[in-house]
Amino acid sequence: MAAPLELSCWGGGWGLPSVHSESLVVMAYAKFSGAPLKVNIIDTTWRGSRGDIPILTTEDNIVSQPAKILNFLRKQKYNADYELSAKQGADTLAYIALLEEKLLPAVLHTFWVESDNYFTVTKPWFASQIPFPLSLILPGRMSKGALNRILLTRGEPPLYHLQEVEAQIYRDAKECLNLLSHRLGTSQFFFGDTPSTLDAYVFGFLAPLYKVRFPKVQLQEHLKQLSNLCRFCDDILNSYFRLSIGDG
Repeated sequence: MAAPLELSCWGGGWGLPSVHSESLVVMAYAKFSGAPLKVNIIDTTWRGSRGDIPILTTEDNIVSQPAKILNFLRKQKYNADYELSAKQGADTLAYIALLEEKLLPAVLHTFWVESDNYFTVTKPWFASQIPFPLSLILPGRMSKGALNRILLTRGEPPLYHLQEVEAQIYRDAKECLNLLSHRLGTSQFFFGDTPSTLDAYVFGFLAPLYKVRFPKVQLQEHLKQLSNLCRFCDDILNSYFRLSIGDG
């Protein structure tokens, strides 16, 4: 009997199985590939101290970071990409790099840096999921980590000030969304009728942006104008997560 695969991840709300992009990427890939994950939602019994979620645990391994977790699952023969051509495999890597460079900074900013969103939605939600006194510490630590990640990819000359960085990351993100919408077109998934790694990443990055109710919705409003990307998120939620969603 195969060793159990346990995924520790942030929980759900707003019709999502998780509000956390990187947790959602892994959860979606597991659904697409048939990996039998036992999902452990982070709650007030959690004894971790860092925000490096999701974490995959087996009898012999502890793996964090979505790319490493997906590689581990592929080695266990849970492969959502086996029907892809070499060209499609190369396109997958290129689009994931684009998502991480152009879209992720704006997603992080929307959740963790934009002060109205952080103080009214993100911080209270994450604090409510974890034990005291970690609930007082970890959201701020995750916010600083998000800002550092943004500045690492964007804080180079001539963008010295955060306001300039903000304007650029939202421009880049909107261009990235437009490109994804054009690439998806009228297809169900990015490479036809079967979901793959790229679909897991796009869903993980877009679904929280689409569903979480924020006071500041600059990027959300742009996404909601791209009806095929919204339909893409809704279809995956309805087809793969309908029985596991807890509304918040």
